[in-house]
Amino acid sequence: MKLADAFASVTRRRPAFIPYVMAGDPDMETTAAVLRALASAGATAIELGIPYGDPLADGPTIAAAGVRALAAGATVEAVLALVARIAPEISASIVLFTYFNPLERYGLERFARDAAQAGAAGAIVPDIPLEESEELRAIFAHHGVDVPMLVAPSTPPERAAKIAAASRGFLYVVSRLGVTGAGSEPDFAPLRSQLSTLRAATDLPIALGFGVSRAEHVRAVAGEVDAVIVGSALIDALAGLRGTDAAAATTRFVDELFSGS
Repeated sequence: MKLADAFASVTRRRPAFIPYVMAGDPDMETTAAVLRALASAGATAIELGIPYGDPLADGPTIAAAGVRALAAGATVEAVLALVARIAPEISASIVLFTYFNPLERYGLERFARDAAQAGAAGAIVPDIPLEESEELRAIFAHHGVDVPMLVAPSTPPERAAKIAAASRGFLYVVSRLGVTGAGSEPDFAPLRSQLSTLRAATDLPIALGFGVSRAEHVRAVAGEVDAVIVGSALIDALAGLRGTDAAAATTRFVDELFSGS
């Protein structure tokens, strides 16, 4: 499903849910079961990580998940095959999360084509800055794959507006400096001014990630953002689980995350 269609019915009163899952951790069949469970639990979109050995934006939880996935034999080709199998089954849009080096090695044109043919709605590449992203964005746009861009807390308003203008699908707002992870408590108060400025700069849905991990975090930003992105906390909740056990734990996690919202 295209991201625009996925977000069409979203209201800020209850932010949409965008979970992050590392493909192949601990195996592809477990990932498939978790993707189905997330879609059934109401995920609007799902970020599906492609494991990579030098994940600059990832904290220890997601980095470790990537190591496990690589050790289990996950490859770009295997992740795209999983998307091709699962995308037709679920209502949630699949957004691939990767880094520029694997894309360059695979080939930008080839990856964009194969991702589109597999049914991916978008791709996030966090380590490519705006000024160097034009070719990538043009190639992906040609194949109908959205590229959401990231805005950091330290991004000046003028630059943030340019990033918002270049973004497609949604705008990914990072709640704090540093890497992903659920270990430290996010401080949403300083974000409110930035979010207000971004609202004036773009009509795209605004999704908040990095550190969002509990129900009180979701309630704290309800009405401020269109979606919350949750990765490390979900991966922690699934630690050591496979197959149907992982799917059941996924459903429990989502129920708890949105309790009271």
